[in-house]
Amino acid sequence: MRVLAAMSGGVDSSVAAARAVAAGHDVVGVHLALARTRDALRSGSRGCCSREDAADAARTADVLGIPYYVWDLSEQFARDVVDDFVDAYAGGETPNPCLRCNEKIKFEAVLERARALGFDAVCTGHYARLDPSVPELRRSADPDKDQSYVLAVLRADQLRNALFPIGDTPKSQIREEASALGLRVAGKPDSHDICFIPTGDTRGFLADRLGSRPGSLVDHETGEVLGTHAGVHGFTVGQRKGLGIDRPAADGRPRYVLGIEPVSGTVRVGSETALDVSTIDARSPVWTSGAAPDGPFGCVAQVRAHGGTAPAEVVPVEGGVRVDLGSALRGVAPGQAVAFYRPDDAGDVVLGSATITTAH
Repeated sequence: MRVLAAMSGGVDSSVAAARAVAAGHDVVGVHLALARTRDALRSGSRGCCSREDAADAARTADVLGIPYYVWDLSEQFARDVVDDFVDAYAGGETPNPCLRCNEKIKFEAVLERARALGFDAVCTGHYARLDPSVPELRRSADPDKDQSYVLAVLRADQLRNALFPIGDTPKSQIREEASALGLRVAGKPDSHDICFIPTGDTRGFLADRLGSRPGSLVDHETGEVLGTHAGVHGFTVGQRKGLGIDRPAADGRPRYVLGIEPVSGTVRVGSETALDVSTIDARSPVWTSGAAPDGPFGCVAQVRAHGGTAPAEVVPVEGGVRVDLGSALRGVAPGQAVAFYRPDDAGDVVLGSATITTAH
C-alpha cells in the first residue's frame, strides 16, 4: 500500500512513519509548512510548526530511508484554521484549532492531494485506534494521550483512507521505540501550545487582530455592572482568572464566565454552580459511519479533549442535534465540539460529533 506519512517533526509522527515502513508499505514523508512567514515561528517553539520541526522531520526521513517533501499549505491553513479561530472568538465562541486542522488540512487538503497522487492512505501520529474497513474509530490505548475527540470530525470516507499506527501503544513505549530506532526526536518535548501562537499568549494574539471592542462584565443574578473589558475575545465560558473584576462576590467565592454576548459586548459572570448544563444544542453533525441516525440514541458525550464526559441521549433535530445529558457538565462553551461515543465497550468507539451552539 502506498502511504503518505504526515511528519510534524515530533516523536509520535516519526514512530508512526517508522511503523508504516516496518509494515511493508511504500512510504513517502511530507512535512506541512503552515506558517505564511516561516521565521514567525521561532526555533524551540512548543508548538508543532517551527523550522526546527521541519529539520527534525527531514532527519527522521533520512534515518528511515524514505523520500521526504515539504508541502506549503500556509494559505489554506490561514483561511480555514487561523481565520476561523479569530472569527469564532469574535463571535463569542471557543474554537478548537487542532480539531479544525484535522478536519480541513490533514484529512481534507492533504488527503485529497494524496489521493490525486496515487496514495492509498495518509498516516499520522495521532493517539487513536482505527479499523478503516468499518470504519471504526476508537480511543487510544493510552487514555492520557487519547486524541479521538479531535478526530471525531472526520467523515467515513476520510477514515477509510487514514492510518493511526501508534494508537495501540502508551507514549512511554513510543519514546523507547524511537530511541531504539536511533531517532533524535526520542526525547523531544511534546507540543502544548497552539502552533500558530507559539508564545502561548492567546489573548494578545486575538487583540492584535481584533483590536479593542469594549463591553461590560455583568453579574448574572443581579444584572449589576461589575466592570468593563476590551473585547469578548478575551473570555471563554468557564474562565475564572483574568476577569478584571476589582472586588469579590458577595459570598466571597470566585466568579466564572457563564455566557458571552458578542453583539452587545456583554460578558455574564456568576457562581461555579451556574456553569452546570443539562442540555446541549449543536450544529453540523458528522457521523463516522457515514449514515445519520434514524432517531434518538444513547451515548457517552464528551465536550473537551480530555475529560468532560457524561451519559447522554442524542436527538436529531432540524439543522443539528439536541444532547440531553444524564449528568450535568460544567464549562460547556459554544464553538466547542461535542463528541459521541458508543455507550458499550467502555465508551471507546466514536459515533460522531457536532459543534456546540448553546448549552443550558
